[in-house]
Parts: sequence; structure tokens; C-alpha cells
Amino acid sequence: MQPTARLKPWGVLARRHPSAFLLAAQLLSLLVHPLMDQSLAGRWLFGAVALVVVPLALWVVGRSPLVNWIAWLLAVPAILLTLAGVASGQQDLLVASALLEACLYFYAAGGLIVYMLRDHHVSNDELFAAGATFTLLAWGFAYAYYVCQAWYPGSFTGFEPDRPRRWLELLFLSFTTLSGVGLGDVLPVGAQARALVMLEMLTGVGYLAMVVSRLIGLATMRGAR
Repeated sequence: MQPTARLKPWGVLARRHPSAFLLAAQLLSLLVHPLMDQSLAGRWLFGAVALVVVPLALWVVGRSPLVNWIAWLLAVPAILLTLAGVASGQQDLLVASALLEACLYFYAAGGLIVYMLRDHHVSNDELFAAGATFTLLAWGFAYAYYVCQAWYPGSFTGFEPDRPRRWLELLFLSFTTLSGVGLGDVLPVGAQARALVMLEMLTGVGYLAMVVSRLIGLATMRGAR
């Protein structure tokens, strides 16, 4: 069998379910994030993850009704700043990159929400999009927490309260807040941090109530026909 013939089903799957690829990349990156320590190898691994996830987010936005050039305007500087920050070790570059990535992920999440709400039919890709949107929102708020901690030191506390929270701790806080589980051991203590956490709480409740519940209803109606 020719290599192109073997790859053809993957190309068809990618065109039909682009949100599934983004969701898979986000979930797989969760396994990589524990390896991202403060070493040089960890910083390069962080940059490699960004090189995979950000283009996938661009790809998904390109298939949504939103304006594509805005996503590119956010993504290209974000990737360049990430690579420059990883190579030089300058924290300011990584903070600027995190700010752009937060905006990009929120924008991509908005694009997927518009994609899911634009008609009264639910497709398999829209079900994958529901999961991908959740991860995009979680990553977006985690990057926002990262920027908040850099701009306002001491915004978050937890075990070893004298040090800044690591990236994985902020991502864990974002997932527990967005899902409403509330099992996190990282606490917002600054006013700006608490405002961001409250916004994420509201976002999580609204997303489940307005988007996920609608998709479940449409999928149930489709199955009953």
C-alpha cells in the first residue's frame, strides 16, 4: 500500500473532525506539562507544545465564522515570543507570549462556540468541539493567571507560599475552577487574581448551561428520530 493511501483516511478525518485533533493535542499536552520544569530542556518542551497547539487553534478558527486574520495577528507574535523567551530565559518575553496566547485561546473558544450555535443541527465534530472549547477556556485562563502572577506578585498562594505558582499549578487551578470541582490547593489572594477566578467561575457555569446543555438536547433529539 502506498504511503499516500495510508495517510488519506487521516486527511479525511482531519477535514471532518478538526476539533477532535485540537482536543487530542490539548489532552496529550496534559501528560507533557509535568515534565516542564525550570530546566533548559523543560523550557524547550514548553515551546514545542506551543508550536503544536497554537497552529491547531489557528486551523480551528480558520474553519469558524470568525475573522481569521485576528487569530494570526495573535498567534505569530505569541510563537515568536515563546521561542525567544525559551531560548534566552527572559521571563518578560514569556509573560508577553502568555498574554497573547490567552487572547488567542479565548478567541478560538469564541469561534468554536459560534460554530456550535450557528444552526439547530449537531454533528460529531461539534461534540468534539464542546470538549475542545472547554480545554481552550481552561488554557486561556491559566495563561491569564500566569500573567496576573507576573504583574502582581503574590496573587496566588498554596503549598510553599513564598514562591510563585508553577505553570502546572495554575493550569490545575483553572481546570478545577472552570469545572466547578473546587478541589484546588492553589488559592487566589490578590484582588486581581480573585477577579479572574470569579470570571472563570461565571464562564464555566454559563458554558455548561448555554452551550453544552443545548448540544445534549440536540443530540438527544437526533437520536430519537
